[in-house]
Amino acid sequence: MKVRQLERIDASSYRSLRLEGLKLYSEAFASSYEEEQDLALEEYEEKLSQPNMITLGAFDAGQLCGVVTLQKVKLIKMKHRIHILAMYVSEEKRQKGVAKCLIKEAIQTSKQLDGIEQLHLTVVSVNEPAKKLYQSFGFETYGFDKKALKINQEYYDEELMVLNIESS
Repeated sequence: MKVRQLERIDASSYRSLRLEGLKLYSEAFASSYEEEQDLALEEYEEKLSQPNMITLGAFDAGQLCGVVTLQKVKLIKMKHRIHILAMYVSEEKRQKGVAKCLIKEAIQTSKQLDGIEQLHLTVVSVNEPAKKLYQSFGFETYGFDKKALKINQEYYDEELMVLNIESS
C-alpha cells in the first residue's frame, strides 16, 4: 500500500472513486452524486490543485483505492486547525487497512505543516466503523450537528470530532 498526495494527473481516477463513494454512501458526504456526476474532469483537476487543500490517495497495485482530503483554514484566528474531508475507501478494499493508512498519513502530513495543532472532522453519527477508526487514532467527539444532512426526507446527525496533534 502506497499513500501519496494526488496531483492533476490523478484527476480521472479520483473522479471515479469519488463518484463511487457519493453513489454508494450518499449519507456520508455533504455533496451528492447528482451534483458531481456532470462535473468536467478539469474541475477535479482544479480540486487537486488548490493551495489550501491536500488530497491523499492510497494505491494498491497502482490502483487508487482510497482518498482523504485535508483542508487548511484560511482565517487567521483559526490557522491552527485543519479539516479532514471526503474520506472514502473503495468497496473491495474495505477492512484491509486502507483507511488506517490514510488517517495515519493525514495526521503525519498535518504535523509537518507549520502551526497546525488540531485536526477536525465530521462523521455521520450512524457510521460506527468510521467513528471507531477515528477514535483509535485519538479523535474525540466534542459536539453534534443535529439534522446536518437531509436525504429523501430522512435526516442524519453528524458528530464533530477533534484530534490535538501536539499530544498525539
